[in-house]
Amino acid sequence: MKQRMMIGGMLAACAAWAQEPALPAGLGALAAPAPAASAEPALPQGLDLGMSAEPPQATLAQPRGRVLPEELSGFWEMRGGVRLQDDPHEKTASIGETRLQVQFDKAADRAAVKVVADFLYDPVLNDHRVDLESGDGWLDLRQANLLLRPAPFMDVKLGRQINTWGTGDLLFINDLFPKDWNAYFIGRDDDYLKAPSDAAKVSLFSEAVNLDIVYTPRFDSDRYIDGRRISYWNSQRRAGRDATVDADKPDGWFRDDEWAARLYRNIGVYEAAAYAYDGFWKSPGGTDAATGRMIFPRLQVFGGSMRGPLGRGLFNLEGGWYRSADDLSGDDPFVRNSETRLLAGYEQELMQNLTGGVQYYVESMNDYGAYRRTLPPGARAADEHRQVVTFRLTRLLMNQNLRVGMFVYYSPTDSDMYLRPNVNYKVDDHWIVEVGGNVFIGRDDHTFFGQFERNNNVYASVRYGF
Repeated sequence: MKQRMMIGGMLAACAAWAQEPALPAGLGALAAPAPAASAEPALPQGLDLGMSAEPPQATLAQPRGRVLPEELSGFWEMRGGVRLQDDPHEKTASIGETRLQVQFDKAADRAAVKVVADFLYDPVLNDHRVDLESGDGWLDLRQANLLLRPAPFMDVKLGRQINTWGTGDLLFINDLFPKDWNAYFIGRDDDYLKAPSDAAKVSLFSEAVNLDIVYTPRFDSDRYIDGRRISYWNSQRRAGRDATVDADKPDGWFRDDEWAARLYRNIGVYEAAAYAYDGFWKSPGGTDAATGRMIFPRLQVFGGSMRGPLGRGLFNLEGGWYRSADDLSGDDPFVRNSETRLLAGYEQELMQNLTGGVQYYVESMNDYGAYRRTLPPGARAADEHRQVVTFRLTRLLMNQNLRVGMFVYYSPTDSDMYLRPNVNYKVDDHWIVEVGGNVFIGRDDHTFFGQFERNNNVYASVRYGF
């Protein structure tokens, strides 16, 4: 009953936002100029939020009269959150960190250096040793790379970097770069959903077509849910710190590597792209029958996408075939089957400074009959098709300084949902305050969002940018 009242309050708040117009935000990071053939089509007015090819920078606009060198920027932030229910497997606090991010950018005509390092402390975790792969400890090295432009038609980026492509809004099909799901569910800034890769990226531009190739010499997995911060369903019960996931991760240099490629071009005002990936399931996708440890089976993905204006808004279509290379026939009950994934979305400015978006996503298991035949006795069978619908509302008020948003995931097949309300206020050129929440609702404990129901939390933050 309490959760239904909470949802009703949130939906009522969404309706109230539509009654108070303000100017749309136009703040964004400046990207290095690219050849005209590689430019994406212009978006309809009011739909440029969150659609850039690179993840948004976490720093504020540079204030006048700054005393630091132009190459240095960053922010200091305090962020705290608490759970809304008792969870015997986790601490009451969901997050309690202080974070200092320092960013160094130095560019020349044919080269650029970028380093982004976060220094942080969060007592919610018991272990503070630095692990750059998982992001644990007092140092999270977000980026450390060298960008070279050896020719007008080529860019080369070497080192730790954050990459993103595809058309989904917080839904991913062909973006097989690592994600940090713990950060997303505990209320960190949305930028932290994207985790870094240690990779080499080559971009080739021409008038006919453009090509991106990303090579990761050692597999970079997702920062997946392992029970240390978020309790989860472990196929038998809800577990957390009492049963953390110890996965057997491929970690051989130049042996357990990954390749990703994107071929794209503009067709009139539309952008079309084809994708390919060779590597591993980004989160554990199977179990070693001998040891019981979770594993990352081999995976190849082939897909495509299209995005462009439609009516007063922007539409996107994306699809991908997930080829589970270690279970091509679908009869290995310990390895995830191949899948087909599809996504369609539309976003539009509903009225001045109120933007709305909707997406439909489906993932279909291939060789479902073989999967059912080989399922161990007593094991719960997954559905052949899983559907998810998302809704986004974003309202800008008070001369662009106040942003009120709601993002909702709803799965009609799983009968569960996930709500992300957020209010962000820019006090001045330096200070930003924010409050938000993560609310999971589900009929069953074993569904994707339903398993996290004990992790409902609210959070608040204050940030000083420099």
